Amino acid sequence: MVSRLVVLGSCGGWPEAGRACSGYVLEHEGTRIVLDLGYATLPRLLALLGSPAADGLDAVVVTHAHPDHLVDLHGLFRARWFARREAAPIPLYASAGVLAMVAGLEGGDAAAVTAVFDVHPLPAGPYRVAAFLLESWALPHYVPNAGVRLTAPGLTVAYTGDTGPDAALAELGRDADLYIVDATDRRQQPASASAPPGPQRNLTAQDAAAAAAAAGASRLLLTHFWPGNDRRASYATAAETFSREIFIADEGLEITLPVRPAES
Repeated sequence: MVSRLVVLGSCGGWPEAGRACSGYVLEHEGTRIVLDLGYATLPRLLALLGSPAADGLDAVVVTHAHPDHLVDLHGLFRARWFARREAAPIPLYASAGVLAMVAGLEGGDAAAVTAVFDVHPLPAGPYRVAAFLLESWALPHYVPNAGVRLTAPGLTVAYTGDTGPDAALAELGRDADLYIVDATDRRQQPASASAPPGPQRNLTAQDAAAAAAAAGASRLLLTHFWPGNDRRASYATAAETFSREIFIADEGLEITLPVRPAES
């Protein structure tokens, strides 16, 4: 299996027509890990797996309890509950509030949810997830949010979830082969409802590029675009600060992840 990252969804807040919200699949050495499952990501995940019950999925990571990052986790729960109830639980690494939100969609039946998912808190660990070491950092957002870093011999992928500017972003993405970074940039949509008052709790494309540059990341994936944003403009802004390769998240985008020789 080629090591790759596949974008299931790229929107923040709610999905544009034909798109989905945050969701990414990391494949490496026969392991498949999904990072977030926002609106409209589940059908894309099931198509990628070739299974209506998500057979072949090894672990789920949910960075925080906002529906544009977790609502399709409920759909995944139902797929497993009704079609694979006797299967071993899927490891779920999730921030505070995620389990309660999914259970709430099932009338508060947390026992059923924990029968399907083996839940581990974030930020915590580190955890061993197949070939990967999963580390996590608390990052500033409107609800508890965990940035995650997945490291295997010769490969590191980091993901911010949603975050405001923070010094921890440099450590999270340190020398990452691919850094997946929130580039919401609600400022592009002045007619949209403004962000809540207080400290900045999402990044712009410029912020994302600065974080990747400070981290020394090899490649940057801009994502979590506010609906209606000009993604080409986001790319151009980021390129002014980050001189290495930049990807714009798009549904179905596949990024091959070259694996470096393991250090002896």
